[in-house]
Amino acid sequence: MTANRHLAAAPTGAAMTDVPLHQQTAPRADYYIPQWEERTSYGVRRIDPFAKLFEDRIVFLGTPISDDIANAVMAQLLCLESMDPDRDIIIYINSPGGSFTALTAIYDTMRFVQPDVMTVCLGQAASAAAVLLAAGAKGKRMALPNSRILIHQPYTEGSYGQASDIEIQANEILRMRNLLEQMISDHTDKSPEEVSRDIERDKILTAQQAIEYGLIDSVLEYRKATPLNA
Repeated sequence: MTANRHLAAAPTGAAMTDVPLHQQTAPRADYYIPQWEERTSYGVRRIDPFAKLFEDRIVFLGTPISDDIANAVMAQLLCLESMDPDRDIIIYINSPGGSFTALTAIYDTMRFVQPDVMTVCLGQAASAAAVLLAAGAKGKRMALPNSRILIHQPYTEGSYGQASDIEIQANEILRMRNLLEQMISDHTDKSPEEVSRDIERDKILTAQQAIEYGLIDSVLEYRKATPLNA
């Protein structure tokens, strides 16, 4: 077993497969991302939508979650904390999931930083991304009306090697699953035993069902009169 076990979501009805790390490290650039110039007291600078969001204390997680993506997210969280430890940070999520170690790295950093971390699902939060969605500050976990939230057990490949190696791998798989169940349980109204039963197969939830499960706190239809304007 490697350090990069994946919680990668497959399309409904399709077989689960790992997402290779080299395909996870950056968003695809099949469309044009606009850039523009802004004049500041320091001169003219070029800026793009992601930099503009960062200025507003927004981290956009819109790719599979690899170790490289986790490093970028953690760096942004720590930077925003140093800039103002008392203002909330917002993470917008539209991700199919990814590496288990990348999940735990971001998860621990979200809990480590001083500001409350608000989470908002746009599109989908599947697998590892669903755990990050649920890990936001209580009362500040949201999703848009047609969001899709999916939870399931960690995906693992077949084990090979000597019997002792297979035993080590099996123990690590169980540790990962137990940790995942506890993480989801900690942020929902479910016991670890209930979570264990639910993630035996893909559990797909609408935004409203995610509220009932305890993964989020509210559904956002309009920006007006929401915590995002606070």
